[in-house]
Amino acid sequence: MNIKLRVVSLLLIMLPGLVLPVSVSADWFEDFKTEATNEQLHQFLYEMPKGGDLHHHMSGSGFSEWWFDLALAAKSDGYVYYTKVKLNNCRDYGWQSFKTTPYHLMFQTIQESAWKVLPECERDEYLLLSELNEVQKSAWMNSFRLDKDYEGRHEFFETHWQRLGDLVANPYLRGELILRNFQAFADEGLIYVEPQVTAFGYKQSDGTPISPDDVAVILRERLAKADIKATGLTYRFQQAILRFLPNAEQALEEAYRFVSENEPYVAVNMVGREDDDKGHPLRFLPTLRALRHEYNNVRLSIHAGEVDEPNDHIRDTLLLGADRIGHGLNLITDADTMRLMRHGPYMVEINLISNLMLEYYSDYSQHPFPEYLRIGIPVALSTDDRGMWDSTMTDEFYVAVTEFNLSWEEVKLLSENSLKYAFVEESVSHDLLETYRSRIGKFERKARKSGPAGFSQQNAPRRAFICRRYEICEP
Repeated sequence: MNIKLRVVSLLLIMLPGLVLPVSVSADWFEDFKTEATNEQLHQFLYEMPKGGDLHHHMSGSGFSEWWFDLALAAKSDGYVYYTKVKLNNCRDYGWQSFKTTPYHLMFQTIQESAWKVLPECERDEYLLLSELNEVQKSAWMNSFRLDKDYEGRHEFFETHWQRLGDLVANPYLRGELILRNFQAFADEGLIYVEPQVTAFGYKQSDGTPISPDDVAVILRERLAKADIKATGLTYRFQQAILRFLPNAEQALEEAYRFVSENEPYVAVNMVGREDDDKGHPLRFLPTLRALRHEYNNVRLSIHAGEVDEPNDHIRDTLLLGADRIGHGLNLITDADTMRLMRHGPYMVEINLISNLMLEYYSDYSQHPFPEYLRIGIPVALSTDDRGMWDSTMTDEFYVAVTEFNLSWEEVKLLSENSLKYAFVEESVSHDLLETYRSRIGKFERKARKSGPAGFSQQNAPRRAFICRRYEICEP
């Protein structure tokens, strides 16, 4: 018998006149997990109210079919796209690093203005996106997903973004991608999102650059429309910089200025491969100390510890002034910093599916997430680049619950942390928490009453990751 049940039984025996409440904490969830099928548990987690997603890159959060549809629809704004479907061996440059787009990379997508200036031999390698046949279209969409066993970290960092190419340079398309993401997150029960939405590097359809401040105006106009408001989501944006580039300090200064002056941006994030030591955290300490002399309204959430080897990156990232750590995988190797972060002001943004797909772990039994959670280091789940994993926030919770046997209190804590550590005003955080607690309370009462049978109707999106790894999708 469960220990809590035994305690209640003893009290009833010893004090027969005492009337005690019938409920026994959250033991109902243990019974639910035992009795539910995998499909019912996934449906339950889809319908479950959630807090926020504090760590996702907007360009990596677009599902392939969204990109295709939005690319074709962009013609109304003057943008026409071509993609590389064959090689005429017009160049012979050999291997090129991830910092450039290799000539031999298939399905790199460019807008018409860029296509027109290519030599004739190279123009012939491209086809209008609207003219792809079904085989080519399927291959194009698969090229943005990690959908094969031999694909992993290098495929992701060195080809995915390069294939997206000019699609990420269209601010109007980006606005529509924001809408799709907001609608999908709202359908999953989220109430807050804090995406990384860059405002740098955009172009008009003729190739003319668009300034970041003008991009911010375009995005604000899109955010003000009724369809985005109808999602009910509260949101703030982050501006990311690539940490390992030669001009990263200048980019950091530009990002601070931009965030300080443009709503809904509230934070800067430093991103990029940490196994490229050119982006080590302490490189930016002098720059950030100078920036803090000038700016009083910019927050920091920095990728750190997303590496295989032990190092001091997370400790050093806290010294930079970060309030949140993205990934934090190798924190487990730094005992002093772990002690510092227990019950403290810093939170780790956990990306379970990302960490597996990028091969930082081959099995969830090695992941430090439950250690952080259960010794009191604040953590919350997030989706990172879910379009490229072909997964959802529901899937992140499914992995966490099934791989680490989460209690109901732990499930709720993850969502509460995502709201407590959001980069919003204290009053907004309070209101979000109240909304979440009200919604999760109603949901819990429904789930207790119905049990797994109440979640048998399977309308939750079942995307490739969850289908492939957990085999809960119909053939």
